[in-house]
Amino acid sequence: MKLFNGFDVGSLAIGVGVVLLAPVIVPIIGSVLKPLAKGVIKGGLLAYEGAKVSIAETKETFEDIAAEAKAEIAQTGTEK
Repeated sequence: MKLFNGFDVGSLAIGVGVVLLAPVIVPIIGSVLKPLAKGVIKGGLLAYEGAKVSIAETKETFEDIAAEAKAEIAQTGTEK
């Protein structure tokens, strides 16, 4: 049904329904999304910390290999 220059009563009813139900629905959606968002953030933090540890271990391994290589070069150089 059309009112006032093409304004639809169905659209008005939907708009009023959304305005009336928003105070009920928004807290429900928030209570579901907040734990989900916290879970995603926790997972990201755990992955970041795990990556930091892995990178530190890899760096230490490369430093050990480089030190061994330098020691071998120094030892070979003095024997000649």
